[in-house]
Amino acid sequence: MGPHSSEPSSVAASTTFAGSAGSTEPGPPSTRIEPAIAHDHPGVPDLFAVLAYGEISAFYRLAEDARMAPSLEGRVALASMAAAEMSHFETLERALSDRGLDVYASMSPFARALDDYHASTTPSTWLESLVKAYVGDGIAADFYRQIAHSLDPDVADIVRDVLAETGHSEFVVHEVSDRVRASTQDKARLMLWGRRLLGEAITQAQFVLAQRDSLTDLVISASGDLNGVVALFDRMQEQHSERMSSLGLD
Repeated sequence: MGPHSSEPSSVAASTTFAGSAGSTEPGPPSTRIEPAIAHDHPGVPDLFAVLAYGEISAFYRLAEDARMAPSLEGRVALASMAAAEMSHFETLERALSDRGLDVYASMSPFARALDDYHASTTPSTWLESLVKAYVGDGIAADFYRQIAHSLDPDVADIVRDVLAETGHSEFVVHEVSDRVRASTQDKARLMLWGRRLLGEAITQAQFVLAQRDSLTDLVISASGDLNGVVALFDRMQEQHSERMSSLGLD
């Protein structure tokens, strides 16, 4: 599922929804539905590792982007978001340590794919940095959040915790939407930027999955089958459109 394969484009283009595999017969109300992914699935450490590298990368990027802020309020907002990302990284570091794994060795296989994504989507303006923080990071979060429902509850809780909003989305929405209402030029430029972020994020997600068969198996198992993976990417695009709309970029 890497960038040199023809499979990802077919995955991202389909619009067929297929939920998790299993019986279509309803069970009794008291029946507890077991998660599709066991706590000891070999893909779980890989999931923690790719999330950890994503969080530490976001920390450095947000801290750097904060310097472009035209106001103290903006610098503080991005610095606070960066601090939250570091906290999430530490949560994942503990989760890997609890499994007897070193966070740095675990993250290593995913570094190139994520570094390439950030290198290809480096913001050149303050507004681009805000859109990337809100929309770009949201795309990745949507991808992993959608499989959380099939994970063991303890694993799912960690995933949802580290993907939680950092509490500053209201600032981003206000800052960007005000600007695009005032400037059609800014709006057009940021709409193109948002589409670029989506394309690069989908490519990145597919390449990340290609790094570990165990992670690919985890995502397929959580999605039900390959049609479910197709639907996962479709949903990412839908949620991307919703985020762009909330910024006034529709």
